[in-house]
Amino acid sequence: MNADTQAAANEPLLLRQDKDGVVTLTLNRPTQFNSLSQALVGELQAELERIAADAGARVIVLAGAGKAFCAGHDLKEMRSDASKAFQKALFQQCSKLMLTLVRMPQPVIARVHGIATAAGCQLVSMCDLAVASDNSRFAVSGVNLGLFCSTPSVGLARNVGRKQAMEMLLTGDFIDAPTALMRGLVNRVVPLAQLDEEIGKLTASILAKTPVAIKAGKQMFYRQLEMGLDAAYELASETMACNMIAEDAQEGIDAFIGKRKPEWKGR
Repeated sequence: MNADTQAAANEPLLLRQDKDGVVTLTLNRPTQFNSLSQALVGELQAELERIAADAGARVIVLAGAGKAFCAGHDLKEMRSDASKAFQKALFQQCSKLMLTLVRMPQPVIARVHGIATAAGCQLVSMCDLAVASDNSRFAVSGVNLGLFCSTPSVGLARNVGRKQAMEMLLTGDFIDAPTALMRGLVNRVVPLAQLDEEIGKLTASILAKTPVAIKAGKQMFYRQLEMGLDAAYELASETMACNMIAEDAQEGIDAFIGKRKPEWKGR
């Protein structure tokens, strides 16, 4: 093991930075383009569970160290065991992580630069919001290796149109950031130098709202997507009724009527 490899081995797989209610989690395998090893997925899962229980954490930003956001699963690790049991456990672990992103009470923003491929593209699709640099590229390229990106297809198909998703899945071809924006995979595209500034605008806007509404609204949004129209409206009506009797909603309406800034209490 050379000095560079040894230094990389001693680095944490996941970095965390907390500032004013914003938690930034950075995938930290830059020499592997932040590919998702089982160890990295495990650390990310554990950290997200800790953040979910932290009332002081209001927004999560998911980023990647080095030249890329995330290049998907660690292919060498995937080839280390050909048994179905190993492979199924690996993808179940990853699927649990993706569901956790959706079920977090806090909004999660993907900070995308460089490539986001396969499970990396899946990560982008499962975050609530995504801001990409103009040098970003996206692909679900497993088919090029003889492996259809089945698990990434779940998130992809819930972000972009069916035919657009199938084209990406069947060809494995990259799309650029403007195309990802046009198709709905990301929210905003900016020059790389402005990426953090743009994410700061989003987080500031979210932080200005009461966490009571944000938490209830995120939960309702994803649940209703899987329902029929009648059930979706029933859930939405129940959520709004519960939200309306919350102290912060009453404060917000009174502040609007009184032409003053609301004072959120988080209740």
